[in-house]
Amino acid sequence: MTIDTGESQLSPVLCLHSLFLDPRAFDGLVAAGAGRFRFIAPKFPGQAGRLDEADATVTMDQCTDDVLALVDRLGLASVSLVGQSMGGDVAVRIAARRPGLVDRLVLMGSSAGAETAENRELFGAFVDEFEREGFTPEVVDFVKGILFAATVLDDPGRTDIHGTWTKRLGELSPRLAHAARGVVERESALDLLPRITARTLIISGTQDQARPPAWSDEMFDAIPDAELWRIKTAGHSPCIEDPGAVLPRVLDFLA
Repeated sequence: MTIDTGESQLSPVLCLHSLFLDPRAFDGLVAAGAGRFRFIAPKFPGQAGRLDEADATVTMDQCTDDVLALVDRLGLASVSLVGQSMGGDVAVRIAARRPGLVDRLVLMGSSAGAETAENRELFGAFVDEFEREGFTPEVVDFVKGILFAATVLDDPGRTDIHGTWTKRLGELSPRLAHAARGVVERESALDLLPRITARTLIISGTQDQARPPAWSDEMFDAIPDAELWRIKTAGHSPCIEDPGAVLPRVLDFLA
C-alpha cells in the first residue's frame, strides 16, 4: 500500500523509507508540508505490507524498478525524492537512471557505497538471527542502536522512540530477511553519482553508526549539485530524531 495525499495540483514528493521502518517514518514531514506538496510514500517489496511479494533477496535495482513503475502508473513527469537509508540507496539509482525525472533529491542517513566486508559479515549474521528468532527484545534493541543516535536513545522523554517505534519494530516479521539481505549485499552505486542532475541535499547525523559521515562525503564529492548538512543531534534517522530542525530545512529545500 502506498500513502498518497493525492493533491494533483501540488508538486509530488516521493518519500522512500529505511529498512526496518515504513512510510510512517515520514508522518511528521507530511504533516509539516501539508498544502505545500503532494506526498507519496510507497512501501518496498518484501517489507511492510508487501512481505508476500518476496521469496528471495530483494535487490536495490528491483526496488528502483518498483518505484519507477509506480511513478509511471501515476503519470508523474517530475518528482522530488526524499530517501532515508535504503530509501537513499534507491533514490540515487532513480536519479541517475532518469535524471530528467528528478527535480530535488534529499538523502538522509544514506550512502552510495557497498557495505564493507566486515559489515557484510556482521549484518549478515544479524539477518540470519532475526530470520531464525524473530524480533525479540534483544533484536529490537540492536535495530534501535542502528536507527537512532545514542543521545536520543538515552533520553527518557523520547516516548516516540521508546514507545511507538519500539512497539513497531517488535511487530516486524522474520520474513523481512529477504529485503534486509538486499540492503546488506547491495552493490556500490558510487559510479552512478556523477549522472545525477538534481539539486541535492545530503543530511548526515554525526552519530550515525550505520552510514558514517565519511560515506556522506563521498556523495557530496561526486554529485555535481550537492550541499551537505552535518547535524550533531541525529544519527541514522534525522527526520525522526530531530524533526524540529530537519523538517523545516527539508521543506524549504524542496520548495
